[in-house]
Amino acid sequence: MLQHCSLLLLLCAAQLLSSSSALPFEQRGFWDFALDSLENNDMMTMMRDQGEGSAVEEIPTPDMPMCPFGCHCQLRIVQCSDLGLTEVPRNIPPDTKFLDLQNNRITELKENDFKGLTNLYALSVRNNLISKVHPKTFIPLKHMQKLYFSKNLLTAVPKNLPASLVELRIHENRIKKVAAGTFSGLGNMHCIEMGANPIQNSGFEPGAFKGLKLYYLRISEAKLTGVPKDLPDSLHELHLDHNQIQAVELEDLSRYRNLN
Repeated sequence: MLQHCSLLLLLCAAQLLSSSSALPFEQRGFWDFALDSLENNDMMTMMRDQGEGSAVEEIPTPDMPMCPFGCHCQLRIVQCSDLGLTEVPRNIPPDTKFLDLQNNRITELKENDFKGLTNLYALSVRNNLISKVHPKTFIPLKHMQKLYFSKNLLTAVPKNLPASLVELRIHENRIKKVAAGTFSGLGNMHCIEMGANPIQNSGFEPGAFKGLKLYYLRISEAKLTGVPKDLPDSLHELHLDHNQIQAVELEDLSRYRNLN
């Protein structure tokens, strides 16, 4: 009987281990601002690449890139949030894929702040004091797909965004105008979040969204009095809640046949 019970316990333990190992990777308490956007497949690939060969963490040698002072660097993720930084730190490893600079006091993005970071996939400068972005800031970031720029002091969408960009979150700034050609060359962009900006209908110049094939657009909590004109007809989701819209005319939405 005792032998039978022991065998049963071993089987139960094996079942528990098997089910737990099948759970998807989830990184809690790290980069919380984008957990709904991070791709598990990318993270698993990064973990697998790092794990091959040895489970022992390598000790940096003088010729290896160092982690910026005060930051945490692991699995090509560089986390420099909540450090009181007033500028982008130096010595960011060139193989960095995710760079987290949120919750600091950065006021400006300069020309060479991201020099050499050609592998960067996602950047967060959320909740800083950024009011100025150099026109050449993003030129090195040829593979960046996600940019989180919310809760800053921008008065305009930054210029020369990477052509590879897929997602832009720029809500809670001070943007009052989106000029024609602002998103020119961004044919890969699928998602723009720009709510909580003090923008009126007149702030969207004709051609502001020209060339975009957006699936998701949010302009909530703004100062709109009507549905903006000439939005991309590819839209699947359009969020205009918490504005000052009093009426929706028939022609306002007739062109958006893909809306869900």
